[in-house]
This record gives sequence, C-alpha cells and structure tokens, in this order.
Amino acid sequence: MTPEQQLALIRRGTEEIIQESDLLARLKEGRPLRVKAGFDPTAPDLHLGHTVLINKLRVFQDLGHEVIFLIGDFTGMIGDPTGKNVTRKPLTAEQVAENAKSYRDQVFKILDPQKTRVVFNSEWMSKKSAAEMIHLAGQYTVTRMLERDDFSKRFANQQSIAIHEFLYPLLQGYDSVELKADVELGGTDQKFNLLMGRTLQGKYSQTAQVCITLPILEGLDGVQKMSKSLGNYIGVSDAPGEMYQKLLSMPDTLIPRYFELLSFRTQEDVEGLLNQMAAGRNPQELKKLLALEIIERFHGKDAAEGAHKAAGNVIRPGDIPEDVPEVVIECGGETGLPISAVLNRAGLTKNSAAARDVLQRKAVFVDGGDVDAAFRCEVGKTYVIQAGKKAIARVIVQK
Repeated sequence: MTPEQQLALIRRGTEEIIQESDLLARLKEGRPLRVKAGFDPTAPDLHLGHTVLINKLRVFQDLGHEVIFLIGDFTGMIGDPTGKNVTRKPLTAEQVAENAKSYRDQVFKILDPQKTRVVFNSEWMSKKSAAEMIHLAGQYTVTRMLERDDFSKRFANQQSIAIHEFLYPLLQGYDSVELKADVELGGTDQKFNLLMGRTLQGKYSQTAQVCITLPILEGLDGVQKMSKSLGNYIGVSDAPGEMYQKLLSMPDTLIPRYFELLSFRTQEDVEGLLNQMAAGRNPQELKKLLALEIIERFHGKDAAEGAHKAAGNVIRPGDIPEDVPEVVIECGGETGLPISAVLNRAGLTKNSAAARDVLQRKAVFVDGGDVDAAFRCEVGKTYVIQAGKKAIARVIVQK
C-alpha cells in the first residue's frame, strides 16, 4: 500500500491521531515503524472492549510494521490512576505474573506471535536507581500533573492523591523512551499518558511519537462502557455458544459500532451490510455474521459453525442439537394428534393458548422444517419438535 492508503486503513475506527501529518511523514520513510501498546495486567481476562486496540495493532502488523506488546508488570504494581477517584490498591508481583501469562495467551488469538515483540517494563524499570527515578520525576511538574482531569477533581474535592500515582504517567511515558516508539496506541482515557510519552521523548532528544487514541467500546447494554464488573461484556475466553448468544442479544443500535471496531471486514463490505440493513435486511442476520467472525477468531471455524447449537438453550430455527431430551406421549387410542396437542402434552408449551400463539408465529419446526396448525403427528413415529427459540424435544408418539 502507498503511505496514504496505509493511513486511511489506520484511521478507520480511531478517535484521534496526534499528529496525523507526523504519521504520514513516518509512513513515507518506508521503514517498519515501532508501534507500542501497553497493558497493565490488573485482571486475568480480556473482553472485546480490550480487543479494539489489539485489532488496530493487527492492522499495523499486517502492514509490515513492528508491533510491541508491552506488559506493564512494573507499572501494574502501582496501578493506573486514570479515571479513579481513589488510590488503587497495588497488585502483588505474583498476581501481575499470573495475569500477564493469561494476557499473552489471549492476545495471540489476534496478533501473530511470530511478528509480535512482547516486552515487560520491569526489564528496565526494576534496574533504575533512586537517583535515576528522581531525575525522571524532575522532567515534569506537579502543576501540569494536576491539569489531568481525574487528579484535578480529586484535588478540588480534597480527596487524597498518593505521590506514587504521579509516577504512573511518567513511567508509562518513559517506556516509549526506552523502546524508541514511533507510535503508541491507547484508549481515549489514556490520552494524557500517551502525550507524556511524546513529552519525555523530547526531553531525551528523541523524535516524539505519534499518539493514536481509540474509542471506548460500549457494552451490551448500549450505554455504559464494556466492563466485567457491569456484566455487559463479551469475554475473549467466553465459550462459543455464550459469545453467539450475547452478540445476538445486543441492541440493533450497536451493530454499526461493533462492525466498525471489531470486524476485520473491509470498510466497503461493512458499509454495504449497513446499507442493506437500512433497506430492510433483518438486523439479526448482520449480528450472526459478526458473531461467526468473532467466534472463528477466538475459537476456530468449527466452533463458529456450531456456536448456535451451543448457545445455551437458544436454538436456531430448524437446527437439531446433538443432545435432545426425549418425551413419550400417548394418543389414547387415536391414530394421531394435531401438533397443538403434541406441543402441550410434550411440555413444549404451557397451555393451548401458548401453542396457538407459537404456531401463528410460524415458530414450530418438526424434524427441521416449519409446520402449521394443520400438521398431525402419527402413532408409532418419532419427531424432533421445536417450539420457539428454547423448547425442543424428541417426541415419541405411542397409542
């Protein structure tokens, strides 16, 4: 790709590029850029919100640039104060090490491990002397640090700010100096920390890195950011069926956002799908396409193809799972029974009214094919009958 084409691909789904002209100039140099992203291993599990940034790293990787996946095992023991109104409890070295291993296992489902440089900032930070730390602290002022939104609010509200919290942005910024980063990626909430890298690189006579911020992904509620604590998340390690069920249950309003930030489809493909939805295509079909793409990424093609069968009790109409409960019903001397009666006797609907309703909605399937109220089940035969999304059974009809 030309530098301009690379820039267009990199720009997709980003919030801000500081400075875009600097990035284009570096792309025109024709050398692989050193692209850094740091993760503090504060929790063992990643969710799709985290992968927005990792996906962008993959874009750089596919363009031939050097991706540096930085695990902040040293800074993780301080705790990122970003967005916090209280001092975070530092993690132990053992917790950080365990979480770091889990991170590596998960990110390599997106990044190419052969083309990814994994580094730990304890490699250089743990070797710093007290004098060197004091010198680093002298590169920035408390006045400028208090311009940071979370610090300024805590200061104004007379909430405590521990001295070591001021060190966090400095240490993250120094990582860029150590790695001689050309580009650093982070969420929009990391802008202050990313700019610290630019500032410190200038102090150490390096060319200032380009900072790219990426949006914070909304969770399945469509309102708050994706978070495990809020329960609105899709975990990278979630089972295929669970991923499938969660993605199909998300609000239709999230479809454009999720395709933009999570899909590897081309911009033209995504725009085409969204135009089809605007013209009347069922939004559920687009959710299924996205679900299959994401499940294949983390669990493989076979898992993606069978995910709908493993989605809890939710079954795609017409599909027959492997483990179907078996029910025997008796006709009481008749040669057969109407499907509405079978639904009731087999426990697939609660009552006659529910049976009529599900039939009117054309949501009854027998042996994989949809049927109407005129269908009859014959004595001596076995049928796999599905009513709606959840109820399914292998029904044996006897006299």
